[in-house]
Amino acid sequence: MPGTFSQIYIQVVFAVKGRESLIQYSWEEELYKYITGIVKNKEQKLLAINGMPDHIHLLIGMKPSCCLSDVVREVKKSSNEFINEKKFSKLKFQWQEGFGAFSYGHSALDNVIAYINNQKEHHKKQTFKDEYKEILTKFQIEHKNEYLFKWIE
Repeated sequence: MPGTFSQIYIQVVFAVKGRESLIQYSWEEELYKYITGIVKNKEQKLLAINGMPDHIHLLIGMKPSCCLSDVVREVKKSSNEFINEKKFSKLKFQWQEGFGAFSYGHSALDNVIAYINNQKEHHKKQTFKDEYKEILTKFQIEHKNEYLFKWIE
């Protein structure tokens, strides 16, 4: 069959190093626009982006020729430099190592987009730690809680 046809939807979740609450409301929209540009420059489609001061969610429509870890690496590296160059944070900003990636079918997109867009309201009821463990359990991803995050004590 000539051509390649696909629909691959991945939700990506990653945190600020040490789970520090460094992403401020005053500049998060500018950060999200910058990250959207990075994803577009990688020739992927950003369907949703939102987060909290200590973490971020992306929903990406991906081409099969793209390597997810390359996209996430570039998003984290470039946005990290962007935040520090703009001096948005008084502290040195860094993303935590690693990320979560969860795939969805087309029929789930509306719900996933609504979930990502509703992060601030959602986290009034559930912590990020509990949310992340719930996602891992839902997707039946084996994990050890002590290795999920490097927490600030």
